[in-house]
Amino acid sequence: METKLSKEKLEYFKKKLEDRKKELEKALTYVARKNPANPEDWETVEPDMNVMVSDKNELADIFEELENRAAIGDKLEERLNLVKDALERIEKKTYGVCETEGEMIDEKRLEVFPSAKNCIKHAKKYK
Repeated sequence: METKLSKEKLEYFKKKLEDRKKELEKALTYVARKNPANPEDWETVEPDMNVMVSDKNELADIFEELENRAAIGDKLEERLNLVKDALERIEKKTYGVCETEGEMIDEKRLEVFPSAKNCIKHAKKYK
């Protein structure tokens, strides 16, 4: 099903999504870098803690920091991918259409969560 959103609304949401994409990419640079083998993928950057590896406590701190960075990076990358998917739906003219049954997603939902793939009814059902 093709979107019923006006051209102006689509441009509005596109701008909102592009701004969010930039924010997420910037946030990702603090904990990860683009994978040279796959520029669409991000890999966690090791913390620069300058510690002696022989100290078990300091080594544990490094691993804990790396795990924290990986978790944050994974969540940010997941959100970034949702935004990229929404931008693709705008290009395909299917943005704002529930992927489950094809009805329009309420604009209030898109305002709060512009990368939404489903209407509220189906978002709750498949969460």
